[in-house]
Amino acid sequence: MKTVLVGVGQAGGKLTTALASFDEEMGFGAVRDALAVNTASADLQSVPFETMLIGQDRVNGHGVGGDNELGAEIMQNDIDQVMTALGNRISAETESIFVVAGLGGGTGSGGAPVLAKRLSRVYDVPVYGLGVLPGSDEGALYQVNAGRSLKTLAREADAVLLIDNDAWKESGESMSEGYEAINQNIARRVGLLLAAGEATEGVAESVVDSSEIINTLRAGGIASLGYASTPAAEEAAENISVITSTTRNAMLTGSSLPEATDAEAALLIVAGQPERLSRKGVEKARKWVETETESMQVRGGDFPIDSSRLASLVLLGGVERSDRVQRFMTRAEQAAEEAAEIDQTAREADKTFQNDELDGLF
Repeated sequence: MKTVLVGVGQAGGKLTTALASFDEEMGFGAVRDALAVNTASADLQSVPFETMLIGQDRVNGHGVGGDNELGAEIMQNDIDQVMTALGNRISAETESIFVVAGLGGGTGSGGAPVLAKRLSRVYDVPVYGLGVLPGSDEGALYQVNAGRSLKTLAREADAVLLIDNDAWKESGESMSEGYEAINQNIARRVGLLLAAGEATEGVAESVVDSSEIINTLRAGGIASLGYASTPAAEEAAENISVITSTTRNAMLTGSSLPEATDAEAALLIVAGQPERLSRKGVEKARKWVETETESMQVRGGDFPIDSSRLASLVLLGGVERSDRVQRFMTRAEQAAEEAAEIDQTAREADKTFQNDELDGLF
């Protein structure tokens, strides 16, 4: 799938960098161009492709400090300049646009839904969100921001491929190490998904192309992506059970949204050397996905690639009914209520020093 990436905010810029780098390193050519947009000039300095600083008249390049309402307002004010920059990158060959953002911060959380809305009105290709949820150990502000942003982005984009930070962050890692590892995990998964049908070694028996991805995400709402890989035998007949077990691992333990298995539609992609790919194994794994998701819209195919390993990608569309998503939205609502209570307490405390019952010293 030929795509253009737009990273909004600090997390969006870093994840877009990881995706573009993976695509270039693998030689897939699926990422045709990229742009990073931010309100903080310091966050753009390490980005290796073209960048755009917005909101200079409001925050003078210092960012919005986690205020996603301000982030949305700045994006709305500067949307014409951003669209002009993207207009030079989106061409007739573009098959999709991905707006990439961390949903818990300020610029990405607020700006991504605004940009997705405008892109959807202007371009006749799918506009997807690639959103990263904050970890459960991050503060209440990030939970509230993410809940509001996700709700809005899911409405404005054709679909939101959602990444839960808690899914891949390992204990003992520093914050920077954890985020870097998460970005690499996302880049590998999403990069392979975008590359399916773009750059192959050999001829696929059952071709997976961009239309399969688009049809799987057609239901809209929230999507997840699972991935797992394992060494493969040289003969395809010996890899039937390998493909099925790898697919189960991809969906049940390697998903961007763990426990999200109820879906409107699904796409299974099995990648590996053509001589190691078993069509029987792919079909058996596809039927398992159909049973597990309780969906009749399950597509499947192979992605020939020069590797001695077999990898399974499982894209699930319409997973917003899952317990994982519902628990997060409940957490965000509770955080919003707690924040409102703290704000009310602060206002009441201020009144103590704003009455005429006691004269001031001066």
